[in-house]
Amino acid sequence: MNKYQKISLLSMIIVFSGVFGWIYEFIFYYFNGGMKIWYMQGGNFLPWINIYVIGALVVLLITKKIRNKPWLVFLLSIIGTGIVEYIGGYFCLKIFNARYWDYNIEIWNFGNINGFICLRSVLFFGISSMMLIYMVVPLFTKIVKKNNSKKFMIICLIIVSIFLFDEFYNLVLSKLFHTINATQFYKSLGFKYVE
Repeated sequence: MNKYQKISLLSMIIVFSGVFGWIYEFIFYYFNGGMKIWYMQGGNFLPWINIYVIGALVVLLITKKIRNKPWLVFLLSIIGTGIVEYIGGYFCLKIFNARYWDYNIEIWNFGNINGFICLRSVLFFGISSMMLIYMVVPLFTKIVKKNNSKKFMIICLIIVSIFLFDEFYNLVLSKLFHTINATQFYKSLGFKYVE
């Protein structure tokens, strides 16, 4: 693959994994809440959750040389994403005094470790990682190879930049300039968040 194709592929994976994580959590928390109300997830205006992107990138890196061994990809994905989730949750709690998820209060939380990870979450991440490696990446690679152009790369970069700017605005700019962030905006419209 040339550099345009690699940049396009990476951009597509970043957007896909963040949106995939948002959809998963949107559906899961509906069931977790007793199927009575839909909860908004993430802290962005767009349907995208950053930790799923970090997890996907970690999986891509740690499985690069072992993709011919699916069982090992599954095992390393569980370990890698579990570490990302635990460190992410611990970091947010200790540095920002914010608890963005707590498996202590969720359904199917067997194997829960300090509310930061549980067996259900890491198994789901392992299965999702298998889908990413063996279905999504090959599909996106075909798309990128068919659209091998600088123009396609620019389109991919524009799309991923919109998502990343949304993240940057909500994490940094809204706090710096004391403007409304996505969570406040959606709450003002009546959307519910898991607290």
